[in-house]
Amino acid sequence: MRLILLSALTCAATGALAQGQLNIYNWGNYTSPELIEKFEAETGIDVTITDYDSNDTALAKVEAGGHGFDIVVPTHSVLPVWIEKGLLQKPGIPQMENYGNIAERWRTIEWDPGREWSVPWLWGTTGVAVNTAVYDGDINTSAIWLDPPEALAGKVNVVPEMEDVINLALLYVGSKPCTSDREKLRAARDVLAAAKPHWMSMDYGMTEKLGNGDVPASVNWNGSTFRARAQNSDVAYGYPKEGYVVWMDNAALLADARNVEEAKAFLNFIMDPENAAMISSFARYANGIEGSEQYLPEDMRTAPEIVVPEELRDAGVFSLACPDEINEFYTAIWTELQK
Repeated sequence: MRLILLSALTCAATGALAQGQLNIYNWGNYTSPELIEKFEAETGIDVTITDYDSNDTALAKVEAGGHGFDIVVPTHSVLPVWIEKGLLQKPGIPQMENYGNIAERWRTIEWDPGREWSVPWLWGTTGVAVNTAVYDGDINTSAIWLDPPEALAGKVNVVPEMEDVINLALLYVGSKPCTSDREKLRAARDVLAAAKPHWMSMDYGMTEKLGNGDVPASVNWNGSTFRARAQNSDVAYGYPKEGYVVWMDNAALLADARNVEEAKAFLNFIMDPENAAMISSFARYANGIEGSEQYLPEDMRTAPEIVVPEELRDAGVFSLACPDEINEFYTAIWTELQK
């Protein structure tokens, strides 16, 4: 009788989820359609994806309220801000079936110890993408966009992601992210201001534009560059020797989510190695789930956008959220750069 009752309860729960909805707010061109189709088929939950183009956009939208989203995917450096503002709730991740699949490196992390608030989505680097048919010099330098060579002058795009851009500039002038050294902050501001006249744009969506040759060079993310190279073999990814940014995006449950159980089911779902590999295979970034490697396409295991050259591995910097007083400097620099 107990087994019959348990079976009935399980069916009832499945039926409830089958009627459910799930609204995910994620970076544009970052969610595998194959993953969503599989999740919908297995759970009966109807998923809607809404895109955003920056951490600032996502935060402002959710803070304004009335958004209707259940899951958001902030970058590690701003996740503490979401928590401090009360915009997230704890989904009970450590108690989920697939929690043990999170790689140890990504489980004991400073911005979310023990993974109480978030699940790994993807991680990667911010460097430079260059069309080597236009410029065949050294691309492992932020001089590509901060002091462009003649072949690239007026042909460089800079993705308008404040933290990445300012952190790369700080590394270029010999400092580090979130520095309190005002001289270094001024030096980063000055090098950005001097470089801007040599840029063609500050825009997102570089995968297609790099791939079709519309943009010869850009500050860009490694996975986006990987996808661009699939369209155009002349595209190459550079790891600035002065320093490049390492980051992780994380899926989290919003405090005012309407579809909480559905969201929890999805968070557990993406911690399955095969499902995590679907996310990576689509967006072309690494994930934080142990065992997913066996499901990845062969080209991801050897891609130069994924495998950092040994001599440049130590140049990668994993930056955390800056203190409020430093954020004020960042905002001032960014506001000036947008003029």
